[in-house]
Amino acid sequence: MNRPVFFYGAISLDGYLADANDQLDWLLTSDLNGVETFSEFDQQIDTLVMGRITYDWTLQATDNAPLYPNKEKFILTHQPKKVTPPKTHFVAQPVVDLITSLKAKSGKGIWIVGGGQIVTTLLAENLIDALWVQIVPVLLGSGKPLFPSGNYQQRFTVVDRTAMGELTELHLKRNV
Repeated sequence: MNRPVFFYGAISLDGYLADANDQLDWLLTSDLNGVETFSEFDQQIDTLVMGRITYDWTLQATDNAPLYPNKEKFILTHQPKKVTPPKTHFVAQPVVDLITSLKAKSGKGIWIVGGGQIVTTLLAENLIDALWVQIVPVLLGSGKPLFPSGNYQQRFTVVDRTAMGELTELHLKRNV
């Protein structure tokens, strides 16, 4: 099967996914000027993988609205919830094992949502095929980096650049 694995997300100009307090206020006030690429991206995926912090933050930010109800969601955590929404799976297995098993099943693409440590772990194993990175023109000075230190050196090819209001999105594919 070999389903593709994608990262789609925004970072500050200095490379952070969130500030030091796991907040995204700096992102949520961004003006996209009516331009968006997510709907096209969304058609390519049917599965999401994210860490527990990202999952909890997203639920809080959306007032506990159903999170992507038509897609399978795998939440990496050692503290599973007792009640799980439909199509939501709390898993404690290593992310490389999870992604390897998901890639072997039929389906569309797999979206890695947030989580710099998850992203770099998968990059180190050559398991991310493409990146969509929106760059927000704000400097945070500290926070959670998209690319923490690690052993994942590789080269990507720029497929597209999109101006999204004040943001710039880079669409990159891993060189094989």
